[in-house]
Amino acid sequence: MRTEHVLIIRFSALGDVAMTVPVVYSLAHQYPHVRFTVLSRKMARPLFEDLAHNVGFMEADLKNEYRGIKGLNALYRRLAAKHFTAIADLHHVLRSDYLRTRFNMDRYRTEHVDKHRKGKNRLTRSSNKQLVQLPSTFQNYVDVFTRLGYPVKLDFHSIFPPEGGDLSLLPEGFREKPASQYWIGIAPFAAHEGKIYPLPLMKQVIEQLLEHHPHARIFFFGGGKKEFAVFDEWVQAFPQCTNASKQLSGLRQEMLLMSHLDVMVSMDSANMHLASLTGIPVVSVWGATHPYAGFAGWGQTPEKYVQLDLPCRPCSIYGNKPCMRGDLACMQHISPDLIVEKVEHIFNLL
Repeated sequence: MRTEHVLIIRFSALGDVAMTVPVVYSLAHQYPHVRFTVLSRKMARPLFEDLAHNVGFMEADLKNEYRGIKGLNALYRRLAAKHFTAIADLHHVLRSDYLRTRFNMDRYRTEHVDKHRKGKNRLTRSSNKQLVQLPSTFQNYVDVFTRLGYPVKLDFHSIFPPEGGDLSLLPEGFREKPASQYWIGIAPFAAHEGKIYPLPLMKQVIEQLLEHHPHARIFFFGGGKKEFAVFDEWVQAFPQCTNASKQLSGLRQEMLLMSHLDVMVSMDSANMHLASLTGIPVVSVWGATHPYAGFAGWGQTPEKYVQLDLPCRPCSIYGNKPCMRGDLACMQHISPDLIVEKVEHIFNLL
């Protein structure tokens, strides 16, 4: 009898791939006799390494090695040689649809994610909005596996042990956390302007946090020259701050540090999801987008969201549309005090 072997397809941005982790983890532990292989981009590998004994990872370079129809056909041949018994398409875009069609033609069991596009259109239209909570992305993924014959109860807390990752694996300067010192993460960037809290206001958040907690340590997360230039300026202004992404080596080390934070302040971005996967509270700031679309971080609850009630919100599912007002009021009008209050509330619960 063939070993059950499920292929899980999810390309796209890192945050979207990160949202598969609680589902894959739960599946792997509830179906230990089944093999699960995640097909994604190279950047996602650290999310699945050591996740469970029966979880594997395959990377696919869709921009070069597997580009276009010819490349997808080559990728399909590589996948077909693995003799999967079921295919879970958690992406449902042209590339994954093509692969799924090839599998269907060869009589594989396949299912794809329901993106609830009509509900999202009603949520983001300019008039007569329907502000209704849509199913979470986690639930949408669960539904795919249920239809494949693998119903699953989500049971996940962190990719690290309850005490967090091993700080001794990090560079000097990150290896010891004093018991009396708050560690705060700040990830102020996102892929689109409509999801970024204005940097001068975020600097005020930092100032207030350090005024309240002068012995706290703040770590910045985010990559790229533009981001590093901002972080370097803030590090110069505030000696309690550290550009973690510049000093650490890769995603795994960043997440290891995140697992020891007392709180992360993040936009609706990949870092919101990465921090959530380490089991820490995340104060998430929402502008053009909205948690109702189903993309809130794993285990995070509404009292940790920072957002304004405006008739134009949300205007976009991904934050990539121009502001219809032209002033980004959804972000500009959020007071730094509100973000700091959310952080202080979390500190009071520790």
